[in-house]
Amino acid sequence: MGFLEKFFGTYSEREVKRIQPLVDKVEKFEDSIKPLSDEELRNKTEEFKNRLNNGETLDDILPEAFAVVREASVRTLGLKHYREQIIGGIVLHQGRISEMKTGEGKTLVATLPAYLNALSGKGVHVITVNDYLAKRDKEWMGQIYEFLGLKVGVITHELNNEERREAYNSDITYGTNNEFGFDYLRDNMVVYKEERVQRELNFCIVDEVDSILIDEARTPLIISGQGEKSTEFYKVADYFVKTLKEEEDFTIDEKAKSVIMTDSGVQKAEKYFHLDNYADSANMEIQHHVTQALKANYIMKIDKDYMVKNGEVIIVDEFTGRLMEGRRYSDGLHQAIEAKEGVKVERESKTLATITFQNYFRMYTKLSGMTGTALTEENEFREIYGLDVIVIPTHKPIQRQDMPDLVYKTVKGKYEAIVKDIIESHKKGQPVLVGTVSIEKSEVLSMLLKKKGVPHQVLNAKYHEKEADIVSHAGEKGMVTIATNMAGRGTDIKLGDDVVELGGLKIIGTERHESRRIDNQLRGRSGRQGDPGTSQFYIALEDDLMRIFGSEKLEGLIDKLGLEEDEAIESKMVTKAIESAQKKVEGNNFDIRKTLLGYDDVMNKQREVIYSQRAEVLSGTNLKEQVESMINWAIENAVSSHITGVEDTFNDEVKALSHYMEDMIGHRALIKPEELEKLSNEEMIERYKNIAFEMYNEKEKDFEEEQMREIERVVLLKVVDTKWMDHIDNMDHLKQGIGLRAYKQQDPVQAYQFEGSNMFDEMIDNIKIDTVRMLMHVQIEKAPERERVVKETATNYSDDGNSGAHTPIKKEKKVGRNDPCPCGSGKKYKNCCGREA
Repeated sequence: MGFLEKFFGTYSEREVKRIQPLVDKVEKFEDSIKPLSDEELRNKTEEFKNRLNNGETLDDILPEAFAVVREASVRTLGLKHYREQIIGGIVLHQGRISEMKTGEGKTLVATLPAYLNALSGKGVHVITVNDYLAKRDKEWMGQIYEFLGLKVGVITHELNNEERREAYNSDITYGTNNEFGFDYLRDNMVVYKEERVQRELNFCIVDEVDSILIDEARTPLIISGQGEKSTEFYKVADYFVKTLKEEEDFTIDEKAKSVIMTDSGVQKAEKYFHLDNYADSANMEIQHHVTQALKANYIMKIDKDYMVKNGEVIIVDEFTGRLMEGRRYSDGLHQAIEAKEGVKVERESKTLATITFQNYFRMYTKLSGMTGTALTEENEFREIYGLDVIVIPTHKPIQRQDMPDLVYKTVKGKYEAIVKDIIESHKKGQPVLVGTVSIEKSEVLSMLLKKKGVPHQVLNAKYHEKEADIVSHAGEKGMVTIATNMAGRGTDIKLGDDVVELGGLKIIGTERHESRRIDNQLRGRSGRQGDPGTSQFYIALEDDLMRIFGSEKLEGLIDKLGLEEDEAIESKMVTKAIESAQKKVEGNNFDIRKTLLGYDDVMNKQREVIYSQRAEVLSGTNLKEQVESMINWAIENAVSSHITGVEDTFNDEVKALSHYMEDMIGHRALIKPEELEKLSNEEMIERYKNIAFEMYNEKEKDFEEEQMREIERVVLLKVVDTKWMDHIDNMDHLKQGIGLRAYKQQDPVQAYQFEGSNMFDEMIDNIKIDTVRMLMHVQIEKAPERERVVKETATNYSDDGNSGAHTPIKKEKKVGRNDPCPCGSGKKYKNCCGREA
């Protein structure tokens, strides 16, 4: 702590001091609120709403509104918010992050700002890490809100659109980040505005804010449809990379998790695929498949990154160690792993819509969050989300003892020491919670304990109620629980009888995580509410973190000491080296997320343009003026881009223009080249415009005005959705290839911005041209109807709040006569390829 901090206190301490007088005001209201009858207390809600309508602000009514919630909580749950919880609630209302230690009652804290902000009538969203917690918190805290006359909803995976709409229309809505994010994307894919489920994004409280806004922010939300690409090439690329030799043909960079081909590897690729120049942009498809096959074979490890179960490749979540059933790695990596493991290679899907969590949550008018560990990532919260972190004092002083790390030479020596420590604690009845960084390591430890006959529970499955139940009992006498570091997060561990005398809950960390925050979370499971407890981390020089990021000085030190396998050292130097390794990794991960966001910011501006265009169409706007200006532009653009004014090529240009206009407007636009040759550019433009508008006006008479306006909306929606979908794919490919620009001293994100912007302009031009073409060809006997361009088949997150898939890709079913034709024409099957059927 610096001299100034000692003198003036930390930033958090100063901020908490400023909030104290407001807490006093809340507590002062207790005397006037307590005597109220239940009905009088409930009537306060209506009174507050009226006061807001008459010009008071949420800040004006905060002290009394908080006091009302506090009293309602006592009457419904028997829980009274204490001062520290009121401070936490004020910080959340201010749109900041409350860092509150485990067991300090964060769930109850959220009720204060949620109630206050719900009074505005614009809705409050409370985000949790999984469906189980969303349901639990809605049922539990919902009692307070309902007692005060507010409506509470919860969004879970199985709800249909009608139920979702109802839940979003509640005053306060609980749910997971995935469900909320996907609903936003789906709302921007609907073809009728009535199909939308969400309202405006007003105020959001994110529980476990570090997990959601930091850990999960590396994976954007993606909604997919079925793609057309063949899967054969994955097998070919896999076969090829298996013939390559490490160091000779490729090198592995463990830190960057990448595989780089050497010149020798490139030559082998050229020979194998019969190419003149492997690096040529014409060979992007091959480069892409080879890159993913290399990554699948030499970076991705079975039983660490993924498992093969019933002939399926299932991802293992690197943070929770859980199986992410149904989730697929994007951009062909999943198919490359399937080819590597010799299981069925599924068809690649097409991205219909995508957004990063950063950009989704930044759309809220006000964002706030709470967690036990946010301070280590304060810079990121501030820089990306504009949120500052305020550390809230604990209700009772922390009694837990955090022991210095024990360092062993080998993993074997480390595990023997851990097992010995568990056995000793278990003998005296002290409960032990052991944190591991992966499923694989949990199972190794479980096997060792079985051999010694120590009864224990292993937690590494998918999150559900059973898991929360096991974790909640982890503090009982004699319990031994092994969990991946994040398992059961959000569940309070209460100490059983006589456990306090035994020293409270003992936490054992089997290695340091690459993020200090996740180590702190594990430690924080013990010592809640002033309980005693201890935490101890065991480390081996062979651990991944030490091996990849530890300093060589350290190994030298250990060698000098001549440590035996079963000996340990406690060393400040080791602890410092570990911390600096962790800081390096955290910095690296922040850079990855920042780059991802830099790329998505480009897409975000484009997404806003497209989504607002769609919203305009859905709201039933009259598009006649827009369509007329599209026709004018399309004709002017066609003439100016075809006729260059160079005499030698004039005849060819005129022929090309004649064909092009016939294709765009129809047979009526057939002006013979010899006739066109006599006209100036302006005259050509005028002739074509006259023909086009004549046809357009005739169509309006045929269809009648109202139907013509709807046809324009249908056509524009269809064209916008098709082009946007292709654009997402093209931008993704651009992003994959743009990394190479760094070698040319060009900032990849800037290059992506520049080229992405040009691609977007090109897409907008193509939207205009295709809209004009479709409107000119529309016929009275088959006026188009609003239909989805591609049906959603999967998402990359699962229904329990963990990354996985919503709906697995279904087997192709028989096409119905009224279904969209699979050829992609946009017509119904019976009017297209199914005509002869």
